[in-house]
Amino acid sequence: MNFSREVKTAIFTLSSILIFIFGFSYLKGTSFFSNEKIVHALYKDVEGLVVGANVTISGLNVGKVKNIDFDENYDKIKVTFSLRKDLSFSNQSVAQLYEAGLIGGKAIAIIPTYNNSNSVKNYDVLPSDIKPGLTELVNQQIAPLQDKIEGLLTSADSLFAGVSNVMNFDTQNNLKSALDDLSTTISNVNILSYNVNRIVETNESNLEKTLNNLGHVSQNLSQLTNSLNQMPLNSTVKNFEATSAKLKMIIGRLESGEGSMGLILNDKALYDNLVNSSESLDELLSDLKENPKRYVHFSIFGKKEKPDKK
Repeated sequence: MNFSREVKTAIFTLSSILIFIFGFSYLKGTSFFSNEKIVHALYKDVEGLVVGANVTISGLNVGKVKNIDFDENYDKIKVTFSLRKDLSFSNQSVAQLYEAGLIGGKAIAIIPTYNNSNSVKNYDVLPSDIKPGLTELVNQQIAPLQDKIEGLLTSADSLFAGVSNVMNFDTQNNLKSALDDLSTTISNVNILSYNVNRIVETNESNLEKTLNNLGHVSQNLSQLTNSLNQMPLNSTVKNFEATSAKLKMIIGRLESGEGSMGLILNDKALYDNLVNSSESLDELLSDLKENPKRYVHFSIFGKKEKPDKK
Protein backbone atom coordinates (compact mmCIF):
# COMPACT_ATOMS: atom_id res chain seq x y z
CA MET A 1 0.00 0.00 0.00
CA ASN A 2 1.37 3.28 -1.06
CA PHE A 3 0.60 6.35 1.01
CA SER A 4 0.67 9.76 -0.35
CA ARG A 5 3.19 12.28 0.79
CA GLU A 6 0.50 14.13 2.73
CA VAL A 7 -0.53 11.02 4.67
CA LYS A 8 3.07 10.21 5.54
CA THR A 9 3.60 13.77 6.71
CA ALA A 10 0.48 13.61 8.92
CA ILE A 11 1.51 10.25 10.42
CA PHE A 12 5.00 11.60 11.17
CA THR A 13 3.58 14.73 12.73
CA LEU A 14 1.13 12.82 14.96
CA SER A 15 3.87 10.41 16.00
CA SER A 16 6.17 13.29 16.90
CA ILE A 17 3.42 14.93 18.95
CA LEU A 18 2.69 11.68 20.81
CA ILE A 19 6.37 11.09 21.49
CA PHE A 20 6.73 14.66 22.75
CA ILE A 21 3.71 14.33 25.03
CA PHE A 22 4.91 10.96 26.35
CA GLY A 23 8.42 12.28 26.98
CA PHE A 24 7.14 15.44 28.64
CA SER A 25 4.82 13.41 30.84
CA TYR A 26 7.67 11.06 31.74
CA LEU A 27 9.89 13.95 32.68
CA LYS A 28 7.07 15.30 34.89
CA GLY A 29 6.79 11.91 36.59
CA THR A 30 3.57 10.78 34.90
CA SER A 31 2.97 7.89 32.65
CA PHE A 32 0.06 6.86 30.42
CA PHE A 33 0.65 3.18 30.93
CA SER A 34 1.16 2.99 34.67
CA ASN A 35 -1.51 1.96 37.15
CA GLU A 36 -1.08 4.29 40.16
CA LYS A 37 -2.98 5.77 43.05
CA ILE A 38 -3.30 9.53 43.26
CA VAL A 39 -3.28 10.98 46.82
CA HIS A 40 -2.90 14.42 48.35
CA ALA A 41 -1.26 16.07 51.37
CA LEU A 42 -1.51 19.62 52.72
CA TYR A 43 1.52 21.58 53.92
CA LYS A 44 2.15 25.06 55.29
CA ASP A 45 5.43 25.39 53.42
CA VAL A 46 6.88 23.35 50.56
CA GLU A 47 9.97 25.44 49.75
CA GLY A 48 12.39 23.28 47.76
CA LEU A 49 9.76 20.72 46.62
CA VAL A 50 9.26 20.48 42.85
CA VAL A 51 7.03 18.49 40.51
CA GLY A 52 8.65 15.14 39.80
CA ALA A 53 10.21 14.83 43.25
CA ASN A 54 10.41 11.32 44.65
CA VAL A 55 7.92 9.78 47.05
CA THR A 56 9.57 7.06 49.17
CA ILE A 57 8.81 4.47 51.81
CA SER A 58 11.83 3.55 53.94
CA GLY A 59 14.06 5.02 51.22
CA LEU A 60 12.44 3.05 48.38
CA ASN A 61 11.02 5.16 45.56
CA VAL A 62 7.27 4.38 45.23
CA GLY A 63 5.92 7.43 43.42
CA LYS A 64 6.32 10.95 42.08
CA VAL A 65 4.99 14.39 42.89
CA LYS A 66 2.38 15.28 40.26
CA ASN A 67 1.21 18.74 41.17
CA ILE A 68 1.81 21.54 43.69
CA ASP A 69 -0.81 24.24 44.17
CA PHE A 70 -2.94 26.08 46.72
CA ASP A 71 -5.88 24.30 48.28
CA GLU A 72 -9.46 25.52 48.02
CA ASN A 73 -9.05 28.00 50.93
CA TYR A 74 -5.65 29.29 49.80
CA ASP A 75 -4.23 28.87 53.28
CA LYS A 76 -2.16 25.72 52.65
CA ILE A 77 -0.25 24.13 49.81
CA LYS A 78 -1.83 21.04 48.28
CA VAL A 79 0.63 18.49 46.97
CA THR A 80 -0.64 15.75 44.64
CA PHE A 81 1.53 12.69 44.23
CA SER A 82 1.27 9.16 42.89
CA LEU A 83 1.79 5.84 44.64
CA ARG A 84 2.16 2.31 43.39
CA LYS A 85 -1.26 0.67 43.30
CA ASP A 86 0.00 -2.56 44.83
CA LEU A 87 0.90 -0.80 48.08
CA SER A 88 -1.63 -1.20 50.85
CA PHE A 89 -1.40 0.85 54.04
CA SER A 90 -3.68 2.99 56.15
CA ASN A 91 -4.95 6.36 54.98
CA GLN A 92 -3.70 7.67 58.35
CA SER A 93 -0.11 7.15 57.27
CA VAL A 94 1.91 10.38 57.45
CA ALA A 95 3.32 12.02 54.33
CA GLN A 96 6.46 13.64 55.71
CA LEU A 97 8.24 16.34 53.74
CA TYR A 98 11.99 16.05 54.21
CA GLU A 99 15.24 17.36 52.76
CA ALA A 100 16.78 14.80 50.46
CA GLY A 101 20.23 16.42 50.65
CA LEU A 102 22.09 19.70 50.57
CA ILE A 103 21.64 19.97 46.78
CA GLY A 104 19.01 17.27 46.24
CA GLY A 105 15.98 19.41 47.02
CA LYS A 106 13.08 17.99 48.98
CA ALA A 107 11.05 14.79 48.76
CA ILE A 108 8.10 13.11 50.46
CA ALA A 109 8.53 10.08 52.71
CA ILE A 110 5.50 7.97 53.57
CA ILE A 111 5.55 6.73 57.17
CA PRO A 112 3.12 3.87 56.77
CA THR A 113 0.58 2.64 59.27
CA TYR A 114 -0.71 -0.76 58.25
CA ASN A 115 -4.45 -1.07 58.78
CA ASN A 116 -6.34 -2.97 56.10
CA SER A 117 -9.73 -1.66 57.14
CA ASN A 118 -8.78 1.91 56.19
CA SER A 119 -6.53 1.31 53.20
CA VAL A 120 -5.49 4.35 51.21
CA LYS A 121 -7.57 5.03 48.08
CA ASN A 122 -7.40 7.40 45.17
CA TYR A 123 -7.64 11.08 46.06
CA ASP A 124 -7.33 10.49 49.83
CA VAL A 125 -5.71 13.29 51.83
CA LEU A 126 -2.93 11.92 54.03
CA PRO A 127 -1.82 13.58 57.28
CA SER A 128 1.28 15.67 56.70
CA ASP A 129 4.43 16.54 58.58
CA ILE A 130 7.59 18.53 57.86
CA LYS A 131 10.92 17.16 59.03
CA PRO A 132 13.48 19.90 59.78
CA GLY A 133 16.31 19.81 57.29
CA LEU A 134 20.00 20.22 57.95
CA THR A 135 19.81 23.91 57.13
CA GLU A 136 16.91 24.45 59.54
CA LEU A 137 18.67 22.49 62.30
CA VAL A 138 21.81 24.55 61.79
CA ASN A 139 19.72 27.73 61.88
CA GLN A 140 18.04 26.56 65.10
CA GLN A 141 21.44 25.95 66.67
CA ILE A 142 22.93 29.17 65.34
CA ALA A 143 20.03 31.41 66.39
CA PRO A 144 20.81 31.26 70.17
CA LEU A 145 24.50 31.59 69.41
CA GLN A 146 23.77 34.59 67.24
CA ASP A 147 21.82 36.23 70.07
CA LYS A 148 24.73 35.58 72.45
CA ILE A 149 27.21 37.00 69.94
CA GLU A 150 25.06 40.09 69.48
CA GLY A 151 24.87 40.55 73.25
CA LEU A 152 28.62 40.03 73.51
CA LEU A 153 29.26 42.58 70.77
CA THR A 154 26.95 45.04 72.53
CA SER A 155 28.79 44.52 75.81
CA ALA A 156 32.15 44.87 74.04
CA ASP A 157 30.97 48.09 72.40
CA SER A 158 29.87 49.44 75.79
CA LEU A 159 33.21 48.39 77.28
CA PHE A 160 35.17 50.11 74.54
CA ALA A 161 33.01 53.22 74.94
CA GLY A 162 33.70 53.21 78.70
CA VAL A 163 37.42 52.70 78.12
CA SER A 164 37.42 55.55 75.61
CA ASN A 165 35.72 57.80 78.15
CA VAL A 166 38.18 56.81 80.88
CA MET A 167 41.27 56.94 78.70
CA ASN A 168 41.18 60.66 78.08
CA PHE A 169 44.27 62.74 77.26
CA ASP A 170 45.28 63.27 80.89
CA THR A 171 44.80 59.59 81.75
CA GLN A 172 46.89 58.56 78.77
CA ASN A 173 49.69 60.89 79.87
CA ASN A 174 49.49 59.56 83.44
CA LEU A 175 49.60 56.00 82.15
CA LYS A 176 52.63 56.79 80.00
CA SER A 177 54.33 58.41 82.98
CA ALA A 178 53.54 55.40 85.18
CA LEU A 179 54.96 53.06 82.55
CA ASP A 180 58.11 55.19 82.30
CA ASP A 181 58.50 55.09 86.10
CA LEU A 182 57.95 51.35 86.06
CA SER A 183 60.63 50.96 83.41
CA THR A 184 63.02 53.06 85.50
CA THR A 185 62.22 50.99 88.59
CA ILE A 186 62.90 47.77 86.72
CA SER A 187 66.22 49.17 85.52
CA ASN A 188 67.16 50.12 89.09
CA VAL A 189 66.21 46.65 90.32
CA ASN A 190 68.38 45.11 87.63
CA ILE A 191 71.29 47.33 88.64
CA LEU A 192 70.75 46.47 92.32
CA SER A 193 70.62 42.78 91.49
CA TYR A 194 73.87 43.09 89.51
CA ASN A 195 75.57 44.90 92.40
CA VAL A 196 74.36 42.33 94.92
CA ASN A 197 75.64 39.51 92.73
CA ARG A 198 78.98 41.27 92.37
CA ILE A 199 79.26 41.81 96.16
CA VAL A 200 78.39 38.19 96.82
CA GLU A 201 80.96 36.97 94.31
CA THR A 202 83.62 39.32 95.74
CA ASN A 203 82.98 38.35 99.37
CA GLU A 204 82.17 34.73 98.78
CA SER A 205 85.16 33.54 100.82
CA ASN A 206 84.33 35.94 103.69
CA LEU A 207 80.73 34.78 103.65
CA GLU A 208 81.90 31.19 103.80
CA LYS A 209 84.13 32.00 106.79
CA THR A 210 81.26 33.83 108.48
CA LEU A 211 78.98 30.87 107.97
CA ASN A 212 81.66 28.59 109.38
CA ASN A 213 82.03 30.90 112.41
CA LEU A 214 78.28 30.85 112.86
CA GLY A 215 78.47 27.09 112.81
CA HIS A 216 81.11 27.11 115.55
CA VAL A 217 79.11 29.62 117.60
CA SER A 218 76.05 27.44 117.25
CA GLN A 219 78.08 24.44 118.40
CA ASN A 220 79.41 26.41 121.39
CA LEU A 221 75.92 27.54 122.31
CA SER A 222 74.80 23.95 122.13
CA GLN A 223 77.63 22.94 124.48
CA LEU A 224 76.78 25.82 126.82
CA THR A 225 73.17 24.72 126.84
CA ASN A 226 74.23 21.19 127.66
CA SER A 227 76.42 22.50 130.49
CA LEU A 228 73.55 24.54 131.88
CA ASN A 229 71.34 21.50 131.71
CA GLN A 230 73.93 19.57 133.74
CA MET A 231 74.23 22.25 136.45
CA PRO A 232 72.45 21.59 139.82
CA LEU A 233 69.80 24.19 139.17
CA ASN A 234 67.34 22.55 141.51
CA SER A 235 69.60 22.99 144.57
CA THR A 236 70.40 26.57 143.52
CA VAL A 237 66.72 27.39 143.23
CA LYS A 238 66.11 25.81 146.64
CA ASN A 239 68.89 27.97 148.15
CA PHE A 240 67.34 31.06 146.61
CA GLU A 241 64.00 30.07 148.07
CA ALA A 242 65.51 29.53 151.53
CA THR A 243 67.35 32.88 151.38
CA SER A 244 64.14 34.62 150.29
CA ALA A 245 62.25 33.05 153.19
CA LYS A 246 64.92 34.25 155.67
CA LEU A 247 64.81 37.77 154.21
CA LYS A 248 61.05 37.80 154.58
CA MET A 249 61.42 36.69 158.21
CA ILE A 250 64.00 39.43 158.98
CA ILE A 251 61.87 42.10 157.32
CA GLY A 252 58.89 40.87 159.32
CA ARG A 253 60.83 41.11 162.60
CA LEU A 254 62.04 44.62 161.71
CA GLU A 255 58.48 45.69 160.98
CA SER A 256 57.25 44.20 164.27
CA GLY A 257 59.91 46.07 166.30
CA GLU A 258 61.96 43.11 167.45
CA GLY A 259 65.66 43.68 168.22
CA SER A 260 67.71 46.87 168.18
CA MET A 261 67.15 47.62 164.51
CA GLY A 262 63.43 47.01 164.95
CA LEU A 263 63.31 49.44 167.90
CA ILE A 264 65.30 52.06 165.98
CA LEU A 265 62.99 51.71 162.97
CA ASN A 266 59.73 51.72 164.97
CA ASP A 267 60.48 53.97 168.10
CA LYS A 268 59.89 57.62 167.10
CA ALA A 269 61.09 59.04 170.45
CA LEU A 270 64.41 57.28 170.05
CA TYR A 271 64.62 58.61 166.52
CA ASP A 272 63.98 62.20 167.80
CA ASN A 273 66.65 61.82 170.54
CA LEU A 274 69.15 60.59 167.99
CA VAL A 275 68.36 63.59 165.76
CA ASN A 276 68.76 66.02 168.70
CA SER A 277 72.01 64.39 169.74
CA SER A 278 73.28 64.69 166.21
CA GLU A 279 72.38 68.38 166.11
CA SER A 280 74.12 69.00 169.52
CA LEU A 281 77.16 67.13 168.27
CA ASP A 282 77.22 69.32 165.15
CA GLU A 283 77.06 72.50 167.30
CA LEU A 284 79.84 71.21 169.53
CA LEU A 285 82.06 70.42 166.55
CA SER A 286 81.36 73.84 165.05
CA ASP A 287 82.21 75.62 168.33
CA LEU A 288 85.33 73.48 168.67
CA LYS A 289 86.49 74.60 165.26
CA GLU A 290 85.80 78.26 166.06
CA ASN A 291 87.18 78.33 169.66
CA PRO A 292 89.65 75.54 170.07
CA LYS A 293 91.38 77.33 173.03
CA ARG A 294 88.24 77.05 174.99
CA TYR A 295 88.58 73.33 175.10
CA VAL A 296 92.34 72.75 174.73
CA HIS A 297 94.86 74.56 177.15
CA PHE A 298 98.48 74.38 176.09
CA SER A 299 101.39 76.69 177.09
CA ILE A 300 105.12 76.42 176.82
CA PHE A 301 105.78 78.21 180.13
CA GLY A 302 102.97 76.66 182.04
CA LYS A 303 100.97 79.87 182.14
CA LYS A 304 97.30 79.31 181.97
CA GLU A 305 95.14 81.58 179.94
CA LYS A 306 92.15 83.02 181.52
CA PRO A 307 88.94 81.68 180.27
CA ASP A 308 86.83 84.00 178.14
CA LYS A 309 84.10 85.70 179.95
CA LYS A 310 80.75 85.28 178.53
